[in-house]
Amino acid sequence: MKNFLQNSLVCHGIGILGTLLFIHLITGFRENLPISVINSMWLISCAYIATSITIPKITNYLLVDRKFYILPVLLSVYCIAMTLILLFRIDYSREILLYGFCCNCLWMYFSTAFRGERYKLEFKAIDNFDVDSLHSKHAKLNVTLLASLDLKQVSQGLVVDLHGRLTPEQEKFIADCSIHNIPVFHLESIREMVEGRVTTSHLSENAIGTLLPNPIYQSFKRIWESALILLTLPFSIPIMIITASLIRLDSKGPIFFVQERVGQAGKIFKIYKFRSMTVKTEDCTDKFATQETTRITKVGRIIRKLRIDELPQFYNVLKGDMALIGPRPEQQSFVTKFNEEIPFYSYRHMVKPGITGWAQTVQGYADNTDSTREKLAHDLYYIKHLSFWLDMNIVLKTVKTMLTGFGAK
Repeated sequence: MKNFLQNSLVCHGIGILGTLLFIHLITGFRENLPISVINSMWLISCAYIATSITIPKITNYLLVDRKFYILPVLLSVYCIAMTLILLFRIDYSREILLYGFCCNCLWMYFSTAFRGERYKLEFKAIDNFDVDSLHSKHAKLNVTLLASLDLKQVSQGLVVDLHGRLTPEQEKFIADCSIHNIPVFHLESIREMVEGRVTTSHLSENAIGTLLPNPIYQSFKRIWESALILLTLPFSIPIMIITASLIRLDSKGPIFFVQERVGQAGKIFKIYKFRSMTVKTEDCTDKFATQETTRITKVGRIIRKLRIDELPQFYNVLKGDMALIGPRPEQQSFVTKFNEEIPFYSYRHMVKPGITGWAQTVQGYADNTDSTREKLAHDLYYIKHLSFWLDMNIVLKTVKTMLTGFGAK
């Protein structure tokens, strides 16, 4: 049974057919179903297919448990389906959609748990690096040393430090693996996949072209992000009006905090945020937020935790200075400092800065040179793998961040 369900087409086919069979059961197996029920069954099937396609693509960037993405992705797909229903005035049944959502959700969780071992990567390694440093990184990855240079021992892939010493026999074995279509991974590539970061000490091995994001997607990204902001304005504007009123009542000073930041290609622009601190005197030097916690107001503490203070940056996105998703923009003084202390720091300016980003959702807040160096590694990973699916991964992580307050300062 387990081997039978390992086939994705079989597994998802059972999920769709089982859901439709259950709906027929609760409707009494009538021959002439109402059009609302038929439309709902089509929507349920399409939602299941869309979710089953989306989850593997979103979770492809880190070795994560897919079960954590099932509910948010399924909810998002059904929200899109409901939007289309209301937009095109399609007849539907709320009861059938609810039953379908529950069935889809239950089957996806069951099948993911039942097929879990399939997603564990079993790699073999040549003994020219510390295997334990990878083996302990993630439960979904198992790297073991080869007992002998035998192709039959390698199935999913071979891991090797291509910069380490290799004997002639090992070099020949690596070539044989490639000839027999067995994937050969460099140690740092696996580490990058597991940790979601580019190791800057090995950046020279990455052709600079790999850090150049797709210009076509960047244009598409600008379109879908702007459209998303415009669609959410009926919800965000009331929140911003209430926030502005609370800030005015809570402390003296302007409602908005305006500051110059460094954007794409080093361009200076003005960033807009809701003021969450008391007004700083003119002679104060630039500091990290963690060094100025005493200045945070009562309202500011709440809006920072919920990320409401970032909402005015929607204007920056529509204006073209920023993106919804990208590396966070820094102050000019910090950029000058980090350019001198951190190699390749300027590479993060290859794309537009964002309101949220990979580093913020994976690492959290950076408040010194060492944590900024770590943050840079995550930023470069985002630039290298920039795509719609990675952006969707970050959107879901951002929702989690807003709910948990992770990285708020």
